Amino acid sequence: MVAQQDEFETIANITAIESLLGTLIEGGGVSLCLDAAGARPEPIVLMEQHPGQTLVMDLSSVSYLLHHLQDGAAFYLRAQAQGKVVQTPLLHLTETRQAGGRFLCCCDYPATLAILQRRESFRAELRMGMVVMAGLYGSDTDVVEGELRDLSQDGCQLELPLAASGLLAAAVKPLTLAFTFPDGTYFEVLGNARHQKTDAERHLLRVGFNFVECSAEQERQIWYFVCEIEREAARYKKEEQSERQPSPLFALPNKRSGAGEMLGRRDIKRYATPMARRLVKVAAYLDAQLLSLKQGSDIDGRQLSRYADRILELHEEDREALLFASRCLSPEPLLVRHCIAVAIHLLDFVGASMPRELRKAIVASGLIHDLGKALVPQVLFKAPHFEASHREAISEHVQLLFDRLHNCQWLSAGIAQAVIRGINERMDGSGYPEGADKGDLSELAKASAVVDVVEAMRRDRADRPAKTAQQIYRHLLQHPHHFDMRWIKRYIEHFKALPVGSLACFSSQQQGWVLRLDDKGNPVEVLLAPTVEPPMRDNVGAVVRDNITERLGRAVSEIAVST
Repeated sequence: MVAQQDEFETIANITAIESLLGTLIEGGGVSLCLDAAGARPEPIVLMEQHPGQTLVMDLSSVSYLLHHLQDGAAFYLRAQAQGKVVQTPLLHLTETRQAGGRFLCCCDYPATLAILQRRESFRAELRMGMVVMAGLYGSDTDVVEGELRDLSQDGCQLELPLAASGLLAAAVKPLTLAFTFPDGTYFEVLGNARHQKTDAERHLLRVGFNFVECSAEQERQIWYFVCEIEREAARYKKEEQSERQPSPLFALPNKRSGAGEMLGRRDIKRYATPMARRLVKVAAYLDAQLLSLKQGSDIDGRQLSRYADRILELHEEDREALLFASRCLSPEPLLVRHCIAVAIHLLDFVGASMPRELRKAIVASGLIHDLGKALVPQVLFKAPHFEASHREAISEHVQLLFDRLHNCQWLSAGIAQAVIRGINERMDGSGYPEGADKGDLSELAKASAVVDVVEAMRRDRADRPAKTAQQIYRHLLQHPHHFDMRWIKRYIEHFKALPVGSLACFSSQQQGWVLRLDDKGNPVEVLLAPTVEPPMRDNVGAVVRDNITERLGRAVSEIAVST
């Protein structure tokens, strides 16, 4: 039934209501307005619907209104869906609960919806003192940095240096926009420039962009950012300073460590090699996916497919350059570095004779295999002593991730099981999550376990420092009850005693990063390293090629560096 009401049409069909609300939930973008004189729309997140019963909302951005709502104040919701403005009748809060620092609230399920055939967009403007860094990428090396000025579900406005005009003029396809919030949260989206205005006095451009090709997960994240920007901006108003809670996006982070913490501002030029600078985009995707998981979303299957393809292309182009690039990501979160390194090394180890679709599934599974760790208490990763209770709690990350794979139908179930589940199992049944033993484990699971432990031991952990390849190999060979001896020997034979990405000390007393090896495992290309720290553009020297023994002497040892 449809009835005319002023400019709006009223819809009472339960199926149509459910469809429109479902669209709003996918995008997340909804405004709440109190039924009171002078009340203005406030951005919130619509989480779930239970038709005929209730709506679930995240009201964290408007927590200062909760006491009004809990006292019975009426409100309505307003949003865009399917090219229409959608508005609910007056609703009332029925339940409030706090979870993980957020306020999840329930209200009546609307019996009708009012719709208007017109587009309307809530635009959140950043006030002075709110700085969100924005990067504009035309290619892997063509980058302009500026600041975000405002954000809506449909697009944004950036403030950029005049140098950006060349990049904008040359663009023939959507540009990548990358945002970094003060707490380190990083997000990427594609956009087309629609208008620009020059500020000659400040030598700046104000450029408006429309977002394109957004997935449902990206739309939901964008609306979360809109809510938090509005929440923070409102705190600058004198009458609301005491009521508004600060947004976590604008809280400066403590020193980063541990599995789930987010990346600070990226300066792509600092990364040591061209291949590392290209790999940064994969890290940015995983960083954004971690944020999305924490907000309750699923793995974005389309984005995962895109970045798995990217890894395959980079590997086909230059496998050794990619192996070294996986050691050059030290500014990234530990969890992101580990997942990328496992994906690349597992592909290089077992993927040679496999069809492309299987290699892609292996890369994708490796990229996400540990992301579920962002969903368990982060204090577990900082404990100085790793105990049985910690292990039991951490083991839940596997199933937590599997519960978020609904949008990854293209991903081979067998490979996902072998890599994501099997990577933590052990030959004697002492692993997790199933406690499977060698009779239950596939060959891919056994190989994955070896790759995973090597990559884990190459990096510092709260309970132990990083190890050299030789130390790791000894550990593996001393634990045949945990790891398949055949795959250990194959790993050593494949990656050699001094693998690509090792920091080698030569008999000339010089040290350098191993970039390439010959068939016997001897370095044939080395990047000199004046200091013992992860490789970045400002702490490496010249590349030495050929005649390594004559120029540097023989490699006598490896120096352990957490990369």
